Amino acid sequence: MKLIIVESPTKSKTIQKFLGSDFKALSSYGHIRDLPKSKLGIDVENDFEPQYLIPKKAKKVVKELKEEIKKYDSVILATDEDREGEAIAWHLYKVLDLDNYSRIVFHEITKEAIKKALNSPRKINDNLVDAQKARRILDRIVGYKLSPFLWKKVMKGLSAGRVQSVAVRLVAEREEEIKKFSPKEYWQIKAYFEKDKKEFESLLSQKDKKPIKKLEIKTKEEADKIIKDLKDSIYEIVDIEKKEVKRNPLPPFTTSTLQQESWKRFKMPARFTMSLAQNLYERGLITYHRTDSLNLSNLSQAIAKKYILENYGEKYWPGFNRQYKAKGKTQEAHEAIRPTYPNNSPEKVKNLNSSQSKLYDLIWKRFTASQMSSAIFDSTKIKIEAKNYTFQATGQTLKFDGFLKVYPIKFKESELPALREKELLDLKSLKSSQHFTKPPSRYTEATLIKELERNDIGRPSTYAPIIATIQERNYVKKNVEKKIEPTEIGIIVNNILVEHFPKIVDIKFTAEMEKDLDEIAKGKIKWIKTLKDFYPSFEKNLTIKEKKVAKKDLTEKTNEKCPKCNSDLIIRPGKFGKFYACSNFPECKYTKSLPPKKTGVKCPKCSKGELVEKKTKKGKTFYGCNQFPRCNFALWEKPLPEKCPKCNSLLVETKNKIKCSNKECDFSK
Repeated sequence: MKLIIVESPTKSKTIQKFLGSDFKALSSYGHIRDLPKSKLGIDVENDFEPQYLIPKKAKKVVKELKEEIKKYDSVILATDEDREGEAIAWHLYKVLDLDNYSRIVFHEITKEAIKKALNSPRKINDNLVDAQKARRILDRIVGYKLSPFLWKKVMKGLSAGRVQSVAVRLVAEREEEIKKFSPKEYWQIKAYFEKDKKEFESLLSQKDKKPIKKLEIKTKEEADKIIKDLKDSIYEIVDIEKKEVKRNPLPPFTTSTLQQESWKRFKMPARFTMSLAQNLYERGLITYHRTDSLNLSNLSQAIAKKYILENYGEKYWPGFNRQYKAKGKTQEAHEAIRPTYPNNSPEKVKNLNSSQSKLYDLIWKRFTASQMSSAIFDSTKIKIEAKNYTFQATGQTLKFDGFLKVYPIKFKESELPALREKELLDLKSLKSSQHFTKPPSRYTEATLIKELERNDIGRPSTYAPIIATIQERNYVKKNVEKKIEPTEIGIIVNNILVEHFPKIVDIKFTAEMEKDLDEIAKGKIKWIKTLKDFYPSFEKNLTIKEKKVAKKDLTEKTNEKCPKCNSDLIIRPGKFGKFYACSNFPECKYTKSLPPKKTGVKCPKCSKGELVEKKTKKGKTFYGCNQFPRCNFALWEKPLPEKCPKCNSLLVETKNKIKCSNKECDFSK
């Protein structure tokens, strides 16, 4: 009899279905050992030896596993194949004192994959364990050393993280770019023509055969001068270019692109997406969901080919298996995220909740589409001359949908009328329009993950925790548009770290550290060397800064007195916003909330109260009646004093638009 230990109870149940009576699958319920929460837990004087302990919540599981292993001939450790999974296996090996054990890994939970893994067992990969250990120790040192510095110099309750602080820096610097941005005015000129009762437009693109740059026409006067120059002009087609344009399918998902697309389509946070993917993986529905590889197995491609031919026809099969190559360094032994059984279409998969179904449907469609024919568009470009000016009209129509049949992507179709070269056109109107350059956009979860990946910050397994952590710490928040912006305290912490610990929040340095961790995983460098290279200069700088940096006074004076001790009341910043506090702290611990910001809008529910700005426990802004709890009216969007001209309901501001709060009313502007 053999005992298989995995990290998840769902995974153990799925595996048990594929095993015979000679096997039993049990779960460790994640990590069974970790660093202590109450102290650093690392002996920096003796090669950074970690002081692991068994958390209280894991003691019962460890006791049960120790009893169970006595009943079996051998133990098989089958935790996930990444660094975290390898570390869990190593901790199990150490805590359970395993002599007779083997280690197996698989990329998908299927009968075939488990059988193959059982036939090729190995020992624990010490290099992967060391890489995880090095990351954990680095993060612990930065977090446990820098956080007390922030407590002393800013305020209690703050924390710093090796990778999270870089993510906050990206958000803070983007906000600074937006604040400093100065919009530039530019004008465009379009000519509108009619042919066979069909109107089409063309954009002024050249003057004297030279391209007109985007910002070249700077003022209305310049635009008016061009329109005046074009008065009484003859508009002649001088060139027509027609061609077929192919659009190739997108590659299957990696961890990063899955998180990005899940946010774009469903507004699912990265952490939620990963929990759904974890469940789908453990139930044997998709391959391993933490990967940066675009590899696909020959078997999966063969099954996809058969499915496409049988369900869509020969023209939807490109005639070859599409291969994709990821940029940069990837774990090429892994596969991209795909359905374990490609012919298991979403309609066939039962017992999933709504969110799980959405994600499985997305993964299945993306993979299937990745093996289909290209979409084909008929593209037309027309050059129209008038005096020394050139206008360009473009048209595009879908000729063959190809992969778009399975995985639709937004595209614009515009059909031009039948035209010929040297044809003179009937001008209907000539119009100029004013435009302004736009500031860079704030990050969404999708674009922040993309930026982290582009800069080699973090790895597939860390994107979701990074995004979640910086929100939980209230260093960043999502606004009404679901865009990420820094909080006041986030900006303060970032400025201090950039000024005094530039290396910690340096993007290139953090990326190099990630590469070092990759090299440890490959066995090319030792984990202790990486820590020895990092720690001395970090500790030296920290010691200097603790002495030289003065405590930052973030308090604001008021004219009010403390009702308890009659000392001055001041306004202090807190993790979730400002509040009144006694200046005689810690002798007097009196505090009270700041009065809520008024909106000047009467409550539409009770008509007695006023809507005021409030905060949730997590610091998210909403607007509620100041007569709460007698009136519980609340909404997320900012209320406006004007009433809807259509239905007289409350107007709200959201996504740079003004709309009616009544869901049955479609008014917006």
